[in-house]
Amino acid sequence: MTRPARILVLRGGALGDFLVTLPVLSALRARWPDAHIELIAYPLPGALARAAGLVDVVKPLFASGIARYFVDNATIRDDDQAYFASFDFIVQYLHDPGGVLVENLKRCGVKILLQASPLIENQHAIDHFLQPLTALALYDSDPIPRLNLPAAGSVQLDIPTAPWLAIHPGSGGRNKNWSLDAFLAVADHAEQTLGISSVFITGDAEREFIPDLDRKLGGRTWWHQPDLVELAIALGQARGYLGNDSGISHLAAAVAVPSVVMFGPTNPDLWAPRGSQVTIVTAPDGNLDNLPVQTVIEALGARLRGV
Repeated sequence: MTRPARILVLRGGALGDFLVTLPVLSALRARWPDAHIELIAYPLPGALARAAGLVDVVKPLFASGIARYFVDNATIRDDDQAYFASFDFIVQYLHDPGGVLVENLKRCGVKILLQASPLIENQHAIDHFLQPLTALALYDSDPIPRLNLPAAGSVQLDIPTAPWLAIHPGSGGRNKNWSLDAFLAVADHAEQTLGISSVFITGDAEREFIPDLDRKLGGRTWWHQPDLVELAIALGQARGYLGNDSGISHLAAAVAVPSVVMFGPTNPDLWAPRGSQVTIVTAPDGNLDNLPVQTVIEALGARLRGV
C-alpha cells in the first residue's frame, strides 16, 4: 500500500500575511486529502489552519530550529536531516534572498522544494503564493481564502443574540487606520438606523495607535485580544464586518461574513481580502483622513443588503 504523502509548508508573517496563504494549504489538502501536512509558522495564525483541518501539525517558527539553516554551509544535524528528508516535498515562503536556506534544505536530502518570496510586488499576494503549485500541476486552485471551523459551542466570547456588526478599528500601522471617531459614527448609524449593535475588536496595536481607546469604547461591547480561533468562529455569526486593511479583515473575509474593508496607503490590488462578500473602499489619495463617514455607511448598507 502506498503511504500518504508528507508535505511541509514554511511560512512566516503576521495574521494577514498568513491568511493570504490559505489557498495554498486548501489546494494541497484538496489534492492530497489523506496527506500528512505540517506547517512551520507563527503559532497563533497557524492554529487557524490546524482548527480548519488544513494542516495536521503546526510547529512554532522560532522553536523549529529552522533559523540555524540560514547560515552558509550550516552544520546539518542528523535529526534535522531525517526530518526534512522525510517529506515528499516542501513549499517554502520564508525570506531567503540569497537562497541559503534552500541550499541547506537540499543538503538535508529534500528532493522537491518549491518556493516564492514573501515580498509582494506586482500581483495579488494570493496569486503570488499559488504560483509555485503549478509545478505540482495545480493550475486552477481556488483563490479565495476559506476557513471552515467548528460550531460556535466552543466559543467563550460574549456573542450578542441580536444581529451585530463586528468592527476592528486598527491595523499594523497608524496610517492604515481610519479614525476611531469615524468608526463610532458608523456604529451609531448601524444601531439607530439598522437596529444592529456593534462589537469592537482590539489588540495591543490599537492601544498603541488610538488615543483614548479605553474611554471611547468603555461602554460598548468590546473584545480585547480574543483567541483567534474563537474570534473566527464568532465572526462567522456576525451580520457584518467593518475594518481597515488588517489581518482581522482578512479573517472576516475567510469566514465569509459580509465585510467592508477600507484601504488607504496600501495597494488593494496586492493585498485586498478576497471573497464575494467583501467590498473594498479606497480612501481618496490614499489618505484615510479624507474618507467620508457617509461613503462607508453607504458601502456597508449595500453590502448588508447583498448588493
